[in-house]
Amino acid sequence: MNNSNLLLLAGTSKGLVLYTRNRRWTLKSIHFKGLPVSMVYTDTRSGRWWVAIGHKHWGQKLHYSDDRGATWSAAATPKYPEGEEVHEGKPASLNYIWSIAAENSRVWVGTEPGGLFLSEDGGGSFYLNQPLWTHPTRPDHWFGGGRDEAGIHSIVIDPRNDDHIYVGVSCGGVFETHNGGVSWETRNKGLKADFIPIHGSIAGHDPHMIRMFQKKPELLWQQNHCGIYKSEDGGANWKEISGLDGFPNYGFVMAISQKDENMAWVIPAVSDQMRIPLNESLVVCRTDNGGQSWQEQRTGLPQKGCFDIVLRHSLDIWDETLAFGTNNGNLFLSEDFGENWTCLNNYLSAVFVVAFTST
Repeated sequence: MNNSNLLLLAGTSKGLVLYTRNRRWTLKSIHFKGLPVSMVYTDTRSGRWWVAIGHKHWGQKLHYSDDRGATWSAAATPKYPEGEEVHEGKPASLNYIWSIAAENSRVWVGTEPGGLFLSEDGGGSFYLNQPLWTHPTRPDHWFGGGRDEAGIHSIVIDPRNDDHIYVGVSCGGVFETHNGGVSWETRNKGLKADFIPIHGSIAGHDPHMIRMFQKKPELLWQQNHCGIYKSEDGGANWKEISGLDGFPNYGFVMAISQKDENMAWVIPAVSDQMRIPLNESLVVCRTDNGGQSWQEQRTGLPQKGCFDIVLRHSLDIWDETLAFGTNNGNLFLSEDFGENWTCLNNYLSAVFVVAFTST
């Protein structure tokens, strides 16, 4: 397929890097040089690009561009209301912007320590979604895992209904609203949480990434701390689809095809305790049958002495083209569903997010 109309955006700890294809993939431009880019989101409806920046001195900031990065404007920064507490005695303040989802003027932002914010004026102002923040599970079942506090990393919106939304909270679980955030229900039935003593707990789970098949929104995929899962009933029930031999199982990222409902990719690591590739060999795993089996894809990837892992937003797909970036600044691309990989760059800083968009 001719991918000459594609752009690849890579958000790194030292800036936003854009690649374009004209016969071959080349570096196009760099934005926010020297600044950590924690999230990139491209709104396919409006064409607006959103970027979250983590300034060391000025804190978390949001920027947007309506001209594909030629110019950038500052949006409002989500702010926890005065008096809100993460837990008793600890005031809530914005530590990290971890997810963005938008439909024209309505913009959702997921943060650490577990707040979901909404703007209804295109980023001019944000307010905290109180029904999720005050959900009865939060005081006792939300907690930090890899980060200090719980964080919202996935915001998945039903293409048929903008008020039907799922969020993934690490650590907290999957939550669903049918009314634009007025109320939320837990959606964790069938998930394991080996790190908590209560089997079958309604919350306290650790989803790492949630994906929705847009043509059939009741079909959800999840890479979890405790395995790979799929739901065919809108999250009411989850079924584990990890590899039968225990690999793949643990990992952070997941991509799914939007043309074939049975096709998905993960990039596994050894375990929570050992966050490196198995046998120091970088591998992508793909299923073509809805998770019944997984095949390893290694061609073009380092197979000796590799300690790279792929963070949860650092894998994306556009038709048959996939790209992922690693914590060590390596950026890989495949144009044949992952069968063969090439390296676009070995010298980036840590890659936090990659995203394709059309020109």
